[in-house]
Amino acid sequence: MVPHLITALTGPINELEQRILESMPAIERWFRLEWMEHTPPFYTSVDLRNAGYKLAPVDTDLFPEGFNHLTPQMLPLAVQAAMAAIEKICPEAKNLLLVPDKRCGNSFYLMHLKRLVEIFSQAGLNVRLGSYEPELTEPRHVALPDGSELVVEPLLRKRSRLGLKNFDPCTILLNNDLSAGAPGMLQNLHEQYLLPPLHAGWGQRHKSNHFHSYEEVAKKFAKLLGMDPWLINPMAARCGEVDPGSDAGLDCVRTQADAMLAKVRRKFKEYGINEKPFVVVKADAGSLGAGVLTVRDAREIDAERVHRALMRPQDVPGVTEVLIQEGVPTYERINEAVAEPVVCMIDRYVVGGYYRVHADRGIDENLNAPGSRYVPLAFAESHLLPLRTAKPGASAPNRFYMYGVIGRLAMLAASYELEATDPDAESYD
Repeated sequence: MVPHLITALTGPINELEQRILESMPAIERWFRLEWMEHTPPFYTSVDLRNAGYKLAPVDTDLFPEGFNHLTPQMLPLAVQAAMAAIEKICPEAKNLLLVPDKRCGNSFYLMHLKRLVEIFSQAGLNVRLGSYEPELTEPRHVALPDGSELVVEPLLRKRSRLGLKNFDPCTILLNNDLSAGAPGMLQNLHEQYLLPPLHAGWGQRHKSNHFHSYEEVAKKFAKLLGMDPWLINPMAARCGEVDPGSDAGLDCVRTQADAMLAKVRRKFKEYGINEKPFVVVKADAGSLGAGVLTVRDAREIDAERVHRALMRPQDVPGVTEVLIQEGVPTYERINEAVAEPVVCMIDRYVVGGYYRVHADRGIDENLNAPGSRYVPLAFAESHLLPLRTAKPGASAPNRFYMYGVIGRLAMLAASYELEATDPDAESYD
């Protein structure tokens, strides 16, 4: 299924699709060369927005969920990618410890965990789940919606190694975004691979760093294709020391939002886009629990609206840093409901994806909210094998391939970002 694009502004997107297809050999070679210099994140998911006039990532998750939305046809790709990833990191690995977050009461998340266990088990690993929740002192059997169950065990730290009772893993895979910071149990491990690294967690990571890296990647890619990088890049700016409960820092948010709206208006005029631009204001760190404020006029920004949008869970520190990002609407629809594609990757490979769909949200709103549903990308043909002779905008494999290219650009940007923020990296200053 390919959602219907309701905008008349499909010209730029169809031209982008055509250019990507024509440049496919150069693109794949460019990615190969980049991966010779940079290490991809272990696994990634990227939320995309297709506005008809541009296609851009709006969020990159390094502790992804939603793998349960992949179709069975996609699983062989995921298993092969998992094999490749593990071979690079720990070829002799036989045990994988998976550390989930606290949402073990969420049925969607539980099925996602089950899918991860399936993928890595079929990649040849013994997979067990361990939690550092203080209240977990005995193995917990968690029932799943399909009638099966998962067992979550208490983590054990022995000197500088982490494991479970009678289980010593080579590799520890985090599926917890560390919004509240990294617990001591996960720090200073010896001869064990912790993936993703601790500085990928939202306790240290900033979206502004990611989109700064993405801008660099987009410029390189656009130069390769001879195109305007704006067609694939959502402009972004940052404000620090913003107190959502007062007016402190709001002048910076208003100024940056006003400047961003002016830049987008100029781009709209350049491309003949007759729409009213908007920006989104969101927390510069974190994912779950934080909202998004849509702004079309900087004068709309006040303490109450910012506070309402950026409220966080009780166990996460208050927001002090804010990202102002060019708003990219989504003009894709599934049964008249607004939809956006999510691309899933393991190592440097696209393994599939799905559409996030929300019937009660608009084209300019965050779809990752209560009431959303998920539709797998139905690959009637391989998304990795585009039909290069098909008419632009008419081929599902071509659109999925284009999504995969932009998703990989965001993944490469995450690689740049993690290298730049690695606290253990050597400095040559």
